[in-house]
Amino acid sequence: MDRSRAFVKEVKRLIIKVGTAVVTRADGRLALGRLGALCEQIKELNSQGYEVILVTSGAVGLGRQRLRYRKLVNSSFADLQKPQVEIDGKACAAVGQNSLMALYDTLFIQLDVTSAQLLVTDHDFRDKDFRKQLSETVNSLLTLKVVPILNENDAVSTRRAPYEDSSGIFWDNDSLSALLALELKADLLVLLSDVEGLYSGPPSDPKSKLIHTYIKEKHQDEITFGDKSRVGRGGMTAKVKAAANAAYAGIPVVITSGYAPENIIRVLQGQRIGTLFHQDAHLWASVKEVDARQMAVAARESSRRLQALSSEDRKKILLDVADALEANQKRIQAENEADISEAQLAGYEKPLVARLGLSAEKASTRFQCIKSLAKNMRAIANMEDPIGRVLKRTELADGLVLEKTSSPLGVLLIVFESRPDALVQIASLAIRSGNGLILKGGKEAKRSNAVLHKIITEAIPDTVGGKLIGLVTSREEIPDLLKLDDVIDLVIPRGSNKLVSQIKSSTKIPVLGHADGICHVYVDKSANMDMAKRIVFDAKLDYPAACNAMETLLVHKDLAQTGALNELIVDLRVEGVTLYGGPRASSLLNVPEARSFHHEYSSLACTIELVDDVHAAIDHIHKHGRHLYFLKFPTFNSAHTDCVVAEDPEVVEVFLHQVDSAAVFHNASTRFCDGSRFGLGAEVGISTSRIHARGPVGVEGLLTTRWILKGNGQVVNGDKEISYTFKDLPIES
Repeated sequence: MDRSRAFVKEVKRLIIKVGTAVVTRADGRLALGRLGALCEQIKELNSQGYEVILVTSGAVGLGRQRLRYRKLVNSSFADLQKPQVEIDGKACAAVGQNSLMALYDTLFIQLDVTSAQLLVTDHDFRDKDFRKQLSETVNSLLTLKVVPILNENDAVSTRRAPYEDSSGIFWDNDSLSALLALELKADLLVLLSDVEGLYSGPPSDPKSKLIHTYIKEKHQDEITFGDKSRVGRGGMTAKVKAAANAAYAGIPVVITSGYAPENIIRVLQGQRIGTLFHQDAHLWASVKEVDARQMAVAARESSRRLQALSSEDRKKILLDVADALEANQKRIQAENEADISEAQLAGYEKPLVARLGLSAEKASTRFQCIKSLAKNMRAIANMEDPIGRVLKRTELADGLVLEKTSSPLGVLLIVFESRPDALVQIASLAIRSGNGLILKGGKEAKRSNAVLHKIITEAIPDTVGGKLIGLVTSREEIPDLLKLDDVIDLVIPRGSNKLVSQIKSSTKIPVLGHADGICHVYVDKSANMDMAKRIVFDAKLDYPAACNAMETLLVHKDLAQTGALNELIVDLRVEGVTLYGGPRASSLLNVPEARSFHHEYSSLACTIELVDDVHAAIDHIHKHGRHLYFLKFPTFNSAHTDCVVAEDPEVVEVFLHQVDSAAVFHNASTRFCDGSRFGLGAEVGISTSRIHARGPVGVEGLLTTRWILKGNGQVVNGDKEISYTFKDLPIES
């Protein structure tokens, strides 16, 4: 939890203000999906014991839309040719309020929640008795678990101006919600908008930056407001004024998007979303926030300096980094052990702790693991220089030669969970390929990541600059980074399905990675069973938490009749593997039925199923290697690594050519799908994408191409004076 959001742990009563732009769509009709998600969040908060008060806009806009429609259907063609008179706003408010409350009532009834309507005017608040009665009524409703829904009664309001009226106590629903927060002694006010929060400039401007914490002394003269809301009264200007007034009176305020389906709950979890207004914000001004754009720009500038070095100088940087890692083994070990101890005390599951450690699970000792990372880095350093390689030479015409060359991608954003060794691998590949790098590791490995990052960047010479590799320590910075499609060239997420899916759905930057690692081993009836046992054991037991570990064992049905399958199952159980069965295997082998074939266990567990033949095995892999995230996320295909154990050459041929996965093996463990084991030196991740790179991604996967054309004065001029030859030329060494 961000320290500036720690106060949310004490919140009991909150006011949620939803703006017209959230309630309605661009065409003026109700945004039923957003309203439904809002009501579901309020239902959940209500059941958790929060006292929720809703202030809603939208009545005037909804009423205007309905009355315009009624006027249209009741008008003759001649009437429509006449100048149209604007519909009275008071009438719009009256009609719209009725419709709006009817909808809220319907949605809440479906959720078994009771709501109540309270309409107020500016004049009401001049009456002390009214204010006292309002407070008593709201307290009574909240005690009964009823959600009070308040709105300004625009139908009878006597305020003189449509916007801010200097003589008024409040002038729109933003200022009304701030007033109510004080009157009703709320602990938090959440203002829902059609943007993610307060920006330094218009949100449509890519240079505008989201302000996470508003500090009046710092931001009031720096912000440039864009156009006001398409339908509301004052837009962000009104929200900021209302939020500042409430915050400096002691009520914290968060402005955030009402479009995201769980933002209110995320605010109450202490996540750093939206813009926070707090009376103590000026005390936090000394805390430096990471500037995502500056970090990315610095990485790009450093990468260009790196690319300008000679191949030998780039090689020397990697060798120096490898030496620095070995020289600091004890320092790394101490920080890594602290991370592991904290993770165990926090109750993290064993697979995550296994991925976290630079420990015996990955090498015989911690020192050897660091030495292994350094050894791989030296191997990458000694590879052929990947930058500027000529991949193809073509003579376009006499004296006009075109070369296709390898080139760095630019700036990479890598988001990874656990596994601090990944930081070293990724950094080595980025340096060798000439790319700038921004890293975000998991909080469970923060000490290990910090010390590794410091050691690596200190070994990079000043001619390139330590800002070549940036380290982000807070996950709240990720949304800002994901918006920088003009600076960051590729995002590679390494972690859970949820992490990869969320990143893919929240950025315009190309994403390379895999959401699932559901790897299959198919044992054919022609298999050598001793070999099959060794392969299955290695694929499941060598490192169960890895993405290339076997999750599903497919077995030819005939093996169930020979006793070979029973022997294999017994041996797996002896090794501590928990077995789950598909519909056929479950009943035959007397094992619990698996909930889903899509599940990635990442532990000593796997699913087993019987299939009729190799074609059925392939169909199963293609069908169940796919994971669906209904509604919230798109579909991702696992298609990671799949293996056939067989001696029948026809079966092998069919499997190897028809299984559509990034890596397909014959008579070899799925654990071989790894950058180091493929001879790449290391990997930045494993990609199941079909564009750019697939499988373990090493140096070559972090390169793109560019074209170099060498001539001696040729011009196109309508192609009148040139004779094309298009002749392939040898690539010079």
